[in-house]
Amino acid sequence: MKALIQRVSHASVKVDQTTVASIGKGILIFLGIEKADQQTVSTRLLHKVLNYRVFPDDSGHMNLSLLDAAGELLVVSQFTLAASTGKGLRPSFSSAMQPTEAVLLYEHFIDQARAHCKVSSGLFGADMQVDLCNDGPVTFLLSA
Repeated sequence: MKALIQRVSHASVKVDQTTVASIGKGILIFLGIEKADQQTVSTRLLHKVLNYRVFPDDSGHMNLSLLDAAGELLVVSQFTLAASTGKGLRPSFSSAMQPTEAVLLYEHFIDQARAHCKVSSGLFGADMQVDLCNDGPVTFLLSA
């Protein structure tokens, strides 16, 4: 499981020109789910996302987590993070979990996150347009 996280001042997701989710200050997470992933992996990755210190403290140093900063979380499924790009000019998605299984882990991740902070999400498997203001810019690729 991979999470591309971006510290944002705001972010939103549209499907068919309708806004389905939006947040203010927080983290936008693009979540990629791979075949070998399980709920234990999801739990570890969520802990990392919630506690990763990407927000500035009073001195301007990245010492605060999403929880410390009372930020919001926007979760967007993105199977392309599971792509293998090492050979050729076309990505292979053979390591991505099948959608019928991946949606369960995606929903598990979101359900667990809701116990800790305000969470919004895109629509799993939909063609989405994501609008964001990356604050910093601050972007990290995390894996569990």
